[in-house]
Amino acid sequence: MADLRPIEAPFVALGPSGVAIRTRLKQLTPKDEKVLRLLGAHLGSLASKDLKARCAHGLEHSTDTWAVRKRELTAVSSSRWAGSITKATHDQWALARRCQLAHIQSLETGIRTIAHRLSLPLGEKGNKRAPGGYRSQQEWRAKTRRLHTLEDRLERERAAREVGIVHVVRGGKRLARTRHHLADAQLTEAGWRQRWEAERWFLAADGESGKRYGNETIRVTSDGEVSIKLPALLAELANAAHGRYVLALRIRFPHRGQEWADRVEANRAVAYRIHYDVARGRWYLTASWQIPPTQTLPLGAALTEGVIGVDTNADHLAAWRLDVHGNPIGRPRRFFYDLSGNADHRDAQVRHTLSRLLNWAKSCGVRAIAIEDLDFGAEKTREKHGRRKRFRKLISGMPTGKLRARLTSMADHTGIAIIAVDPAYTSRWGAQHWQKPLTSKNRKTTRHDAASVAIGRRAQGHPVRRRTAPPPHDRSDRVGHRTVQAAPEVLGHEEPRPRIPGPRTRSAGAGRGENAGDQCAQHRSGRAAEHGSWQQDSLPLSH
Repeated sequence: MADLRPIEAPFVALGPSGVAIRTRLKQLTPKDEKVLRLLGAHLGSLASKDLKARCAHGLEHSTDTWAVRKRELTAVSSSRWAGSITKATHDQWALARRCQLAHIQSLETGIRTIAHRLSLPLGEKGNKRAPGGYRSQQEWRAKTRRLHTLEDRLERERAAREVGIVHVVRGGKRLARTRHHLADAQLTEAGWRQRWEAERWFLAADGESGKRYGNETIRVTSDGEVSIKLPALLAELANAAHGRYVLALRIRFPHRGQEWADRVEANRAVAYRIHYDVARGRWYLTASWQIPPTQTLPLGAALTEGVIGVDTNADHLAAWRLDVHGNPIGRPRRFFYDLSGNADHRDAQVRHTLSRLLNWAKSCGVRAIAIEDLDFGAEKTREKHGRRKRFRKLISGMPTGKLRARLTSMADHTGIAIIAVDPAYTSRWGAQHWQKPLTSKNRKTTRHDAASVAIGRRAQGHPVRRRTAPPPHDRSDRVGHRTVQAAPEVLGHEEPRPRIPGPRTRSAGAGRGENAGDQCAQHRSGRAAEHGSWQQDSLPLSH
């Protein structure tokens, strides 16, 4: 049997470190829209020039070069607009560096996998840890050419990273490539141009504590008035004092509105971003601020009322509630979602599913939800799974990282802790030890339901295995008859079995069990002290 990899200990996931809420800018006048478009286009051009300058500096960036860039932007905008633009530029460049490193690691993984498979004889079967050889000589030659291609790409990426070269597209690489496939995207050139320009606008301002309403550049009062500080080149469009433009509307935040109002009344920092959705023809305002991470419950305290184990799948979440001893209670629950369509639809499906899961957890009185700490970043490459396109598409569609982040954020104010567990062998061991025992004539337990039980037990610190087998072939009990559920340190695990009224077997009548609690009085080969940790536990399994 192959060696199993070590299982990491479960941990309580940290809460969110920030808040973002959004509302729609309704009833904008034509002049309001004109000002927003001109302002976004002007600041967007400045942001593009600043990003180009930052990329040109590469690894030679310093505080001096940053100060020079900020002074140049201040002359054509304002000091606060310049600060917001340069900060956004630094974040974008740093993100590009992280993506570059991830791409290099992906190339290295692909090269290692192809080289390993090329070294094996044709047709050799693989195992669960490593793939086998290629199936034909034609495939072997094609993968040889691909190996050289990946090696060339890796060499270029490493050379670019050493000198600090990154590749960034303001507006998005996907939208830029769509320009060459307008028919497939069902767009006209004018429609694509409108989306492209809107994505490259810059209408974001960082907050500053101590200033009026927490932001001097885009100011939103507690009663919903929105005003914007215009740069020097657009100062003639101002309709208020000090070069400000006030929008002819009042906004409110339906979600966390009171929390936002308390924050702006205290003049605490709030960052704002104005965004135009071309497809809907609507303007939106997003407010965001940082919060101290929520103090998470200790693992033991979170498990005092049991746990709900959740198995993540491509189209649903399989959940089952477990008591404090690791026994499943009630019936399994399934929460379905549809991840087809655009990103907004997928995100709405995930949020709706998690809302139902959290509502069920609150109705059960459970204080913890256990979910796998999944990351398929290195598991969905074509080099590892070859022609299994259907399987690669399946695991690529599973919302693993986004789902846990969403669940942690949504559970922040519910008092429910999110426990992340190691995903190793949960599906296999769950099906092996729990699927058949939990299946009855009235309930068909799926492999995913059994995996949710395994996940919950792992979060509680119990072994996934349902019971421990007895010593083989003793005189009275045969293999598989007497088993245990509780660990040796559980109180009462060595007590005699409770007396059950009525006959215990067909050969013993009622009232013949006087010695049932006296292990020494029974006809056995050894005393009670000789019985090991496989003695029957007084805590029966729940059904």
